[in-house]
Amino acid sequence: MSWTVGEIAVHRIDEIEFPAATGPWLLPGATAEVVSGEDWLRPDFADGGSIRLHSHSFAFEKDGMKILVDTGIGNGKTRANPAWHGLDTGYLDALAAAGFAPDEVDLVLLTHLHADHVGWNTREQDGEWVPTFPSARHVTARAEREFWAGYAMDEPRRQMFEDSVLPVERAGLLDLVDVPAAGAEIVSGVRLLPTPGHTPGHVSIELRSAGETALITGDAVHHPVQFAHPEIGASVDIDPAESEKTRRRLLAELADSRALVLGTHFTPPTGGHLVRHGSSYRLVEKP
Repeated sequence: MSWTVGEIAVHRIDEIEFPAATGPWLLPGATAEVVSGEDWLRPDFADGGSIRLHSHSFAFEKDGMKILVDTGIGNGKTRANPAWHGLDTGYLDALAAAGFAPDEVDLVLLTHLHADHVGWNTREQDGEWVPTFPSARHVTARAEREFWAGYAMDEPRRQMFEDSVLPVERAGLLDLVDVPAAGAEIVSGVRLLPTPGHTPGHVSIELRSAGETALITGDAVHHPVQFAHPEIGASVDIDPAESEKTRRRLLAELADSRALVLGTHFTPPTGGHLVRHGSSYRLVEKP
């Protein structure tokens, strides 16, 4: 699936749909009663009273550069979450079919350093985890990397850093960027916007081209139910209050801008425009 933003074609690179049990764990406030009360979520974003969630990346070209946003869970990784453990998907084939062979990717933008956003940073080769995109700069916010550097990691998170973050860092491919309130432009028309709360250095990705705008959410918003109920936070938010504050600000800005919203965990159709509905919001699919 793809969208156009001015002269940019944005491709969704699919990995997996999460099992139904992920919803109640990740967004405990999205109860069956709450979800069932939002008819517009069905059938695409909810199955009855249960939300649906997805793992994918976004890929696009800008100024001659092939750019990837987030890299999913990855294959063959040891993960505490059984739904993510030892995957064997056709992600790289899908990426190549969209015109983004791993050796040709120039830039990888990481919204944050969680396991389901950095997994394909590396792949196994001769028993070692090596960069999947050896020619690419891997960019994330300096605040994000510095937070985890000082964090007392449990074993699953330490394992994730060891197999999916540190190999890229050791190869000299990880670039840390200071992201001010106005954002940091990485390529003309491509900005990292600070959206903290889920993690302290979390960023969303803004695209601008020929008068059109899109925003790739990362985990500032996990599911469209949070448009209707922005008070619903994720169980893994580092700072829940900051996450809600960021989300409310972001939703108001998006509804006023008519930007295309592309959700990093939204099941198909994945993208749309945010519109006001009373005191909350809804996602309307782009024609």
